[in-house]
Amino acid sequence: MKRKISLVLVLLAAIGASQAKDHLPTKAEYDAFLKTKTLVVMDSNPMSDFNFKIKEVMKNVWTLTEYDFISDSEFEDKQNDPSYSFLVSTVVTFDADKTKARYNFLSLLMGESEKKVKDLPDLCSIPLSYLRVEDDSYAYKMDAFVRFIQDHVKLMIDQPELIKANVFKYYNKNTKSLKNKTLLLTKEDLAKTINTQSKVQNIYPYDIKIVTQEEVTAAIERKDENVVFVHKVGPQGTKYKARCYKILIGAADSRFYYFDYHMVSKKNPDGLLPKDLKRMSSN
Repeated sequence: MKRKISLVLVLLAAIGASQAKDHLPTKAEYDAFLKTKTLVVMDSNPMSDFNFKIKEVMKNVWTLTEYDFISDSEFEDKQNDPSYSFLVSTVVTFDADKTKARYNFLSLLMGESEKKVKDLPDLCSIPLSYLRVEDDSYAYKMDAFVRFIQDHVKLMIDQPELIKANVFKYYNKNTKSLKNKTLLLTKEDLAKTINTQSKVQNIYPYDIKIVTQEEVTAAIERKDENVVFVHKVGPQGTKYKARCYKILIGAADSRFYYFDYHMVSKKNPDGLLPKDLKRMSSN
């Protein structure tokens, strides 16, 4: 069973977000994290792509803390122990939204005594998918997600002034580097109005390729310094009104180069929009 979280903070809802109503993580909590053992909570479906991929990724990527893997039931027993932190897939809703849409997020939580899951300090959360979308749509990017979470925590420890800042602005400054990168995206990442190479190239002036999931996976595995890829989270036909997250991630450094979201509508369909491409190339 997945943990259900209700987010009322929109500003930092996907990076360093709080899953409690009024709480942003503190420098002390980030520092305390380094003294914990990180427990990765496995999906209740033993055959899920998440379970297979997260074990491989943790072995190759994770360096900040000791770690182990636990089940849902073990998480319930250990969630109030401050000697543990948890990397866990959560079901997120937004109180500010009237759509009742639900999303899968990957969250790094701190154990804390006498707290419900929704109130555990959240050091970093990344949207993975809309709830009804299969996990094979994002599992192949898990390496980049975990690297980003780890680097984000280090950044907050080194530059604690960013904890209270608009972190989106900090990461979106990286769009200045896109002119030297090749942007890889799949047709599923694009709104239907701009789902061809020529239509995208008419708006976006830098190098871009529409590719397969396998080609994105290969770029991540070889840590291609010249590649940035798209992670799009949307309803993909399962729901009309929902958020569509759009993130550009470096294949080599797992840095965020662009982060934004919009509410899906007839005017703004699911996928990267022309205005996203213009913003990415405006610096």
